[in-house]
Amino acid sequence: MKLKLDTSKEYAIALEGGGAKGAYEIGVWKALEENGVKYCAVAGSSVGALNGALMAMGDLEQAINLWENITFSDVMNVDDAQMRKLYRGDFLEVEWKDFLKDCVDAVKEGGLDIAPLRKLLEEQVDGEKIHRSPVKLFLVTYSLTDKKELDLDADTLDPETLRNMLLASAYLPIFQRKRLEGKQFLDGGVQNLVPVDCLLKRGYRDIIVIRIYGIGFEKRVTIPEDANMITVAPKEKLGGILQFEPEQSKKDMQRGYFDGLKMLYGLAGETYYIDRQWDETQAYFAIKTLIEEKYGQKKPSLRELNEKILPKLAKKLKVKEGGYYEILIAFLEDMAQQLGISPFAVMTEEELLQKIGQAAGENRDI
Repeated sequence: MKLKLDTSKEYAIALEGGGAKGAYEIGVWKALEENGVKYCAVAGSSVGALNGALMAMGDLEQAINLWENITFSDVMNVDDAQMRKLYRGDFLEVEWKDFLKDCVDAVKEGGLDIAPLRKLLEEQVDGEKIHRSPVKLFLVTYSLTDKKELDLDADTLDPETLRNMLLASAYLPIFQRKRLEGKQFLDGGVQNLVPVDCLLKRGYRDIIVIRIYGIGFEKRVTIPEDANMITVAPKEKLGGILQFEPEQSKKDMQRGYFDGLKMLYGLAGETYYIDRQWDETQAYFAIKTLIEEKYGQKKPSLRELNEKILPKLAKKLKVKEGGYYEILIAFLEDMAQQLGISPFAVMTEEELLQKIGQAAGENRDI
């Protein structure tokens, strides 16, 4: 495989807010790190601000360890077992009396208690290390007291204020909002979910935007003609914004890692990661062979294949643009998903076909 990204450049990275979905951003970071992508600035909103702090510190292993082990009670003062049952739909197992009491208490207290998140920030974020870092950190939050968005440069904040502003950036409306630095704040996503503008206005032009599709307001930004914007975003649904549990975080990190590789190497596929080797002609004959195998003795004529079967197949697979290659990949992905083949490996078309053949044979043997 050949890198499509110019690794001679230094990039700025914009991190979207989205609560527990933030594990995805760490997976993308891992892909960037392993492939020698250099970054000089990070801007984040909400969980993106926390991940941005970890990126500025430069300790990928610390970030991975944090997200691989994070639980609901590391962020909110809740019962982990109860929350797991709710997210997994085990409603009959939920102790509803205790749960409803906790909900009533949270309402009375103005929201969920996030004292654990404050403790987590104190343990994980080293303000001095961020100040010494060559990577600039910017974060956004919303001041209810001043009724305006705050776009903050970490270098201007002392370590304690920096941790307070990271907490302020993550103040979701359902969380208790205790005063910080004498003011009331709201989650940065209420005004600026994807803080690309923080980087553009400071002169950064090579920008990687990592999306996680959180809840909030996406500020309209005019992109300068000389800006090079590269986006990494999930095609599959990530976990919930409050789903802080190791199993889900690991899945989201894995998805982020492979989506990062897809961006870096220009991999084909929607849900799988295909190292393209075949051209349109090879793709056409691969589809033809697959269809003929399906029809067995009653092989369709070329006219029937081209005029009837292929258009129907493209429609069924929702392939609206592209040629035979796009139809082939959609066809292979559809078969692979039905056979339960994991998408988390970089494969050539031939390798995916082999896996499909092996899985189909195993299924016939059962």
